[in-house]
Amino acid sequence: MIREEALKLINEHVKTRNLRKHMIAAEVCMRALAARLGENEDEWAMAGLLHDLDYDQTVNDFERHGILTKEILQTYDVSPAMLDAIIAHAGKKTISSKMELALYAVDPLTGLIVAAALMHPTKKIANVDTGFVMNRFKEKRFAAGADRDQIRRGEGLGLSLEEFVGICLGAMQGAAGELGL
Repeated sequence: MIREEALKLINEHVKTRNLRKHMIAAEVCMRALAARLGENEDEWAMAGLLHDLDYDQTVNDFERHGILTKEILQTYDVSPAMLDAIIAHAGKKTISSKMELALYAVDPLTGLIVAAALMHPTKKIANVDTGFVMNRFKEKRFAAGADRDQIRRGEGLGLSLEEFVGICLGAMQGAAGELGL
């Protein structure tokens, strides 16, 4: 699947602008992590881009989250590994690969980074550094929905927490225009 096909699917299935931005943030983070780890950048990025394709339809039926995305994507040219990452991020299978682990940890991290950018005095992600995000990470009540334990799982990729956060922050800074930050 190419990005244009994925964006068409997103436009059909995802109605919330902020959810679309979250999916793009996950895409760029996953691409950057794949590059750092020597993995397939396009496959990882596509997993990030499409991971919440069914969220609008499953928000009130969370047991189907991830499952519906897999059903939608099975008619497209996507790898089984990508489908597994999408299912794993939603907690529907045990994490057993780097891509699965990365997507699981990236999912809440994008929200923490966006929240940090929005509370920065300039409200610009370009002015946020890793230390600023790490300070917000330590504040339990800040962006409370961003599960810190889930984010910490990124260390399982062989990266320090600061490095994991920094890679994703840099990727999101590179997509600031598309993310509206």
